[in-house]
Amino acid sequence: MKAQVNEIKISYKGGLKSSMWQKISNSQDAAELLYEDWDKDSIGIQESFKVVLLNNSNKVKGVYQLSQGGITGTLVDVRILFAVILKSLSVGIILTHNHPSGKLVPSEADKQLTNKIKNASKLFDIKLLDHLILIPDGNYYSFSDNGLL
Repeated sequence: MKAQVNEIKISYKGGLKSSMWQKISNSQDAAELLYEDWDKDSIGIQESFKVVLLNNSNKVKGVYQLSQGGITGTLVDVRILFAVILKSLSVGIILTHNHPSGKLVPSEADKQLTNKIKNASKLFDIKLLDHLILIPDGNYYSFSDNGLL
């Protein structure tokens, strides 16, 4: 008897042709894209964590919301994060989460998570380009710009 297993797929919604994918050249490009994409009704209420998936030319393949949490935090399962990155065949990533409080300072937990993901990325030859913290008024903090990557 032949064994049967479930098939796992990843898909893109919207059908945007790759020639139309936005190129990310710096933290401001990424922050503008992410702020535009963020649900304005929840950015000041609860924390969410997303990853921007990039091709080899730093063009955005898509944005995936990994988690949505409470007022002061959200859980990030690194295994699910890398399942999405690897299944989408992305070679670069930008991490992002919001601080509903409006504070543009990374917590110690933010720094530890970033380092954990940075170390795992090296194993898979994936470039972690930045980790952005967005706040409700549209301002942001860049780990890369501040020398934390």
